[in-house]
Amino acid sequence: MAVGKEIRGKIKSVENTKKITKAMEMVAASKMRKAQDRMRAARPYSEKIRNITANLATANPEYTHPFMAKAKNAQPSKKVGFIIVTTDKGLCGGLNTNVLRLVTQKSRELEQAGNKIEAVAIGNKGLGFLNRIGVPVVSHVIQIGDTPHLDKLIGPVKVMLDAYQEGQLDAVYLCYTKFINTMRQEPQVEQLLPLAADRMEADKASRSWDYLYEPDAAVVIDELLVRYVEALIYQAVAENLASEQSARMVAMKSASDNAGNVIGELKLVYNKTRQAAITKELSEIVAGAAAV
Repeated sequence: MAVGKEIRGKIKSVENTKKITKAMEMVAASKMRKAQDRMRAARPYSEKIRNITANLATANPEYTHPFMAKAKNAQPSKKVGFIIVTTDKGLCGGLNTNVLRLVTQKSRELEQAGNKIEAVAIGNKGLGFLNRIGVPVVSHVIQIGDTPHLDKLIGPVKVMLDAYQEGQLDAVYLCYTKFINTMRQEPQVEQLLPLAADRMEADKASRSWDYLYEPDAAVVIDELLVRYVEALIYQAVAENLASEQSARMVAMKSASDNAGNVIGELKLVYNKTRQAAITKELSEIVAGAAAV
């Protein structure tokens, strides 16, 4: 029964794997709810600061911040920046693969148009990918954990924001995975800078107010736009974390189900092998008795 012993060992190994994937599924489900709550809590702040900034910009059309449009006298730098948000850990299905594939397509389009690419990596998987394909990484942040903090994120990202303000970049793209629901997450490549006109439209339903500024309108709008861009980046990281936990939960559930199927198939093979061995032994006994 050497073959039977080997099959029993395989069954035991797959059962141990199933226990691990089941535990990971339950942990991911617990973290997913917290990540979703954090993601939804960040949305009202981002929307409110957008409304305030849009209304202030409408009230002061004579001043345009560089984040809203490139300066008229600025020369095209033929350089584009990417802020790529990925996970630090694997075992989350095709989450990172899908967003990195979209990044690759977009970067090829820009390179064919004569642009050079540089990137900021948020997450270990994105950093490894950028190093493999040879894209210059100006800064990176890894090991964010389950609770992202803006003070840890904004330092590496500020390098690219400052480069855009100084005219070294023509545009900045934000790449992440948007959370739709537990079963669906969509990779996104959105233009972060200059800010899209539809994002910065003032709320026409509200009344037009006249504002008093301290110290002046330009300083207030500058500060608000920086906070708005920071909020967009934080929201992207929060969306990506929620997507990561959802994708991991689904992937681990699929792995547990597949392990159960493998165990069933191995048990069937083991039973067939054992029955064949018993039948062979009985045949030998019967044949021996007949010979006697």
